[in-house]
Amino acid sequence: MQKTFLRQALVALSLFGAAVPLTTTMAQAQTYSAALQSKTNAAFQQWLENDLWPQAQQRGISRNVFNQSLSGVQLNWKLPDLVPPGTKPQTPKQQTQSEFGSPANYFRKGTVDSVVSNGKAKLNAHKSLLAKIERDFGVPAGIVVAVWGRESAFGSVKIPYNGFEVLATKAFMATRKDMFRAELLAALEIVQKGYMDSAHLKSSWAGALGQPQFMPTSYLKHAVDYDGDGRRDIWNSVPDTLASIAAYLQHFGWQKGRDWGFEVNVPQNVSCSLEGPDQGKSFKDWSALGVTRVNGKAFPSQEMGQEGFLLMPAGRHGPAFIVTQNFYVLKNYNMSDLYALFIGHVSDRMSYGVGDFQQGWGAVGGLYRSDVADMQKRLQKQGYDVGKPDGLAGFKTRRSIGVWQAKNGQPATCFPDKALVKAIR
Repeated sequence: MQKTFLRQALVALSLFGAAVPLTTTMAQAQTYSAALQSKTNAAFQQWLENDLWPQAQQRGISRNVFNQSLSGVQLNWKLPDLVPPGTKPQTPKQQTQSEFGSPANYFRKGTVDSVVSNGKAKLNAHKSLLAKIERDFGVPAGIVVAVWGRESAFGSVKIPYNGFEVLATKAFMATRKDMFRAELLAALEIVQKGYMDSAHLKSSWAGALGQPQFMPTSYLKHAVDYDGDGRRDIWNSVPDTLASIAAYLQHFGWQKGRDWGFEVNVPQNVSCSLEGPDQGKSFKDWSALGVTRVNGKAFPSQEMGQEGFLLMPAGRHGPAFIVTQNFYVLKNYNMSDLYALFIGHVSDRMSYGVGDFQQGWGAVGGLYRSDVADMQKRLQKQGYDVGKPDGLAGFKTRRSIGVWQAKNGQPATCFPDKALVKAIR
């Protein structure tokens, strides 16, 4: 029993990321002297009163709400990416020395199976509620539940932090102070408008709120009071949580009646460099090129005249997909191809009983992000659009690799490896 609980907790934490590694946060806190902390704490209290309060007042925040939300709030020195006044960042903003791993790591069997198993139970338990949400917002139940599972393990992961403490700390001395200042003011607006009281405004270490993990600005735009109790309670109310996820996706353009995408076979004569949201073709045209679904079925008839986009997260070393615009709606929740693919894949497994991807993930990875970033910079100098040279192989980098390989007489794989990093000079 204890081992089962521990295993579930670890899966939940790996999905949610609510807890900062204790060793990291404790080590960071210990690097700041007591004198520095004392001096900075005093400056923080002055900042709240002399800098933040006037701006909050201009935003219509009452003195009572301001005091209720921030009185007694102290700096949390255990949070990551802190830059106290008068100091320099202790770690680079981009950790380019970390290992660049295989996309397969995102789809570990234990993680996927756990979300699918628990998700099926949630689909059944909230069947009527999810049907109503689907009618109101047009987003399928499986998609909503998959996001819920990915963000907070269906609400089972504790959200332990005082949201005002996190946001105020980061607004005062984080690497992205301006962004967190806007989020802190939005959190005050949440309380001012009566959507949630300050005592229950719990967040992750990054300031994301509730089971859908909305930042406060997103909460103001998308959170829904779906149970009719007068509060947008995405911390405790399942109806509010699920409807808020659906409202978010609807806002970003979810197209009702369309799938997110399909796993496909891509013939060798169809270049992997055709990937990307700016190189769409109709499903009819993809079919004419010889692209077929891996399950042998035809693309749905209603999709044939619609636009689809090639997605190959590991290039020729993994599964390929033709995705719809709904895939890119999912990316608005988290700007990652793998995140959106995870949501779509888990939704299909929960809703339709499909199995794992038919094409396996190849043995890729093992590079350092700094190696990939250097390769991206070299490609940039040669005129290729690789996006931001951050050591991550997004679709612009992948397809640029494919074009370079073809020009240099190599089979196009559209994914970095050690030999390629050495070859691109």
